[in-house]
Amino acid sequence: METLIALAAVAVLITLGARLVHRLNAQHDARIAARHYSDPFPAIFRPPGHSPQTPTEQAARRRVMGTWP
Repeated sequence: METLIALAAVAVLITLGARLVHRLNAQHDARIAARHYSDPFPAIFRPPGHSPQTPTEQAARRRVMGTWP
């Protein structure tokens, strides 16, 4: 009899734990869906002259250091 009660208690605890995890996952998914992580911030922009340079601009900015003897 005690074994059956212990098994029933374990089964109930497992069921409650699984239900809790399921609810927490659903809540987390709802939070993720509410946020749009890929949208850029509208106030952030690059000031003039701070954009990525093209390879020709990089080559033009290089200084000649000299030649190997």
